[in-house]
Amino acid sequence: MKPMTQVPKRRSVRSRNGAATAAPSPARARARRRPTSQPGVPPGGAWGRAAWAFLAPVTLYLALFYAYPLYRNLDLSLRNYTVRSFVQGDAPFTGLANYRKIFDDPTFAPALLHTVVFTAVCLVFQYAIGLALAVFFHQNFRLSATLRALFLVPWLLPLIVSASTWSWMLNSDSGIINTLLGAFGVGPVNWLTSPSWSLTSVIIANIWIGVPFNLVVLYSGLQSIPTSLYEAAALDGANAWRRFWSITFPLLRPVSAITLLLGLVYTLKVFDIIWIMTKGGPADSSTTFATWSYQLGFGNLLPAFGPGAAVGNLLVVAALVFGLIYLKVQRKQALS
Repeated sequence: MKPMTQVPKRRSVRSRNGAATAAPSPARARARRRPTSQPGVPPGGAWGRAAWAFLAPVTLYLALFYAYPLYRNLDLSLRNYTVRSFVQGDAPFTGLANYRKIFDDPTFAPALLHTVVFTAVCLVFQYAIGLALAVFFHQNFRLSATLRALFLVPWLLPLIVSASTWSWMLNSDSGIINTLLGAFGVGPVNWLTSPSWSLTSVIIANIWIGVPFNLVVLYSGLQSIPTSLYEAAALDGANAWRRFWSITFPLLRPVSAITLLLGLVYTLKVFDIIWIMTKGGPADSSTTFATWSYQLGFGNLLPAFGPGAAVGNLLVVAALVFGLIYLKVQRKQALS
C-alpha cells in the first residue's frame, strides 16, 4: 500500500471585499521573487568577469606606459646611476641628493625662468589668437570652412618639419624674415645665434604651432552657445564687443579652462622645437627644464641619469599641481 503524501495547505487571504482567496505557496513566491537576467547580460559573477575583461586592456596600457615609466623615473632620481650601474641595476640609493644637486646647479635659475616665460607667453598668445580666429570663423562667411582647414596645417605637420622650417626662415644670412626686414630698412637679426633673441625665436615658432589647437577647441565651444542669446542681446542694443564680454566669454569658461590646461601641460614639455632650432643655446639662453633634462641624461659623454630624472620629475609635479587646481576649480563651478 503506497504511503499517502500530505499536500501542504494553502493559506487563505481575505481580499478587500471580504472574499477569501488562496495565498500563493512559498515555493512559488520565491520563484516569483527570483530576478531574471536580461537578454545579453551575463548573470552573477559572469558580469564582474566581463567588466574586468573590458578594463584589462586599458589597465595594462596605463600600467606599462604610465605607471612603470613614472616609477622608473622616480627610482632614477633617487639613485646614483652610471652607465655601468644602469645596465647592471646596482646603483646605490642616494635619497634627495640628485635634487639638491640640480637646485645648486647654476643652470637651474635660468632654466626655471625660461620655462616660466616660455610657457606663460605661449599660453597667452596661443589662447588669444585662437579665440580671435574662432570668433572670426564663427560668422560662417563664404570660404570659412576652407580657411579654417588651412589653419590646421601647422598642427598637422610633424614637429621636426615645423621646427626645421622656422630654423630656415629665421636664419641670419639667408632667412626670409631678415630679407623682409631688410626690405623695410631694418638690419639683420641673429634670431637663433644671439642670446637676446633665441628664446623669442622658439616662442614665436611654438605659438604658430599651438594656435590651431586652440582654434579647433574654442570654435567647438562657440558652436554650443545658442544663437538666440545673441539675437536677444542685439535686440536690446548690445554691440559686438558687449555681446562678446557678456555672452561669448563667460559661456566659454569651461572650454577655455580645459584648453589652457592642455596647453599648459603640452608647453611645459616642449622639447623638439627648442632642440632643433637652438639646442637650448647659445649659452643656455633658451634652455628650459625639458631641454636641460635631456642634456643631463643624454647630451654628455658621461650622462647624469639621476639629475636628469630629477629635472623631469619637477615637470611632472608642476603638471600635476595645475591639473589638481583645474579639478578643484571645476568642482566649485559644478557646485555653484
